[in-house]
Amino acid sequence: MRIAVIGSGIAGLASAWWLSQRHEVTLFEANDYLGGHTHTHTVEVDGRTQAVDTGFIVFNPLHYPLLTALFEQLNVATRATTMSFSVHSERSGVEYNATSLDALFCQRRNLVSPRFWGMLRDLRRFYREAPALLQSDGDGPSLGEYLQDGGYGRAFVDEHLLPMASALWSAPTAALAAFPARYLVQFMANHQMLQVSGRAPWRVVEGGSARYIDAMRRRWQVRERLECRVYGVERHAQGVRVHSAAGLEGFDQLVLACHSDQALAMLSDADPTERAVLGAIRYQPNEVVLHTDARLLPTHRKAWAAWNAHVPASPTAPCTVSYCMNLLQGIDTPTPLVVTLNRSEAIDPAKVLRRLQYSHPVHDHAMVRAQGRWAEVQGRRRTWFAGAYWGWGFHEDGIRSARRVVDALDALDADAYWPLSEAVSA
Repeated sequence: MRIAVIGSGIAGLASAWWLSQRHEVTLFEANDYLGGHTHTHTVEVDGRTQAVDTGFIVFNPLHYPLLTALFEQLNVATRATTMSFSVHSERSGVEYNATSLDALFCQRRNLVSPRFWGMLRDLRRFYREAPALLQSDGDGPSLGEYLQDGGYGRAFVDEHLLPMASALWSAPTAALAAFPARYLVQFMANHQMLQVSGRAPWRVVEGGSARYIDAMRRRWQVRERLECRVYGVERHAQGVRVHSAAGLEGFDQLVLACHSDQALAMLSDADPTERAVLGAIRYQPNEVVLHTDARLLPTHRKAWAAWNAHVPASPTAPCTVSYCMNLLQGIDTPTPLVVTLNRSEAIDPAKVLRRLQYSHPVHDHAMVRAQGRWAEVQGRRRTWFAGAYWGWGFHEDGIRSARRVVDALDALDADAYWPLSEAVSA
């Protein structure tokens, strides 16, 4: 079959990789690079060239089995990394790094702070009590409702849980109040985050995440359409026509591996089910800056971590996060390389290396319900939808969604689909 894949994030890359082994695949990408949130930049720092990631960074073999298997198949080199986490609160002045006791109490006054010890007690209580949510039926409470009903202290809520969730999902804290509590706890349980020790080790791709894309492109037989925006698609009984910057092309099947809102916008003939399911998933734009301004990291050097959450002074302002790429990617430079989300105004413009914008799905009850309707929109009029939005929004979710689509396409009886007519191929 001739198959069009639109979007080259992990879902589109994996779909194209697997499908091209049996079918003729054309991959459409509006950007001038393949990868979507897999985005590696080459920068000069301290007289040396460095490859730095600003999107997808980490994975672990236990919780990313499909991605790990793909890396092994492609002979992609990886290395161990740290997933240390710190918080600096302008609101309360507290600062800590959860990696060790010394870093946890880098501010020695916290040793005698009832508020700080209360945060730690609430943390252990949350680990102990939250798994009960997984036994409940229905949507369950929002995260804000669960924390309020449970009587959790503001220190735990404002200076640990919400900053951590904000860092994980690149979401403003106001949106996290509506985050389904059960959904968060399920993610944390699946990733061994409801325990103090014994967590899975994390890894990064040597030389930057885009190295796995390089390995793919050396081995696949995919027609790439870079810088080729798709304006719309038409679906017919005999096939699908894609209107793009390259012109009008016909295909037997279509995989929309872009964001769900982008996919819906391309469908001029979307039916009520497609509009209801895809339209229920909203997105949050996030400004991302790669820079060398150490002021965006915690004040105490002991508090520097791989993930550094910042709680602003204003209660209405969202938490932000800065990733220390030296720690995450093992980059050995005197000057720190930092990736900061949604705090651009605080960064010295002279130290900015790249400015980017990514969009991430908003996780709420409507999104979770839409995810449960996956089967209702797949394969209708030769159209398939893949993307990390079908799961928690991470790389493994994207590749898992691609695997489901590929398995369904491979199960089709090819003889049941007429070959493209000249009219469709025109």
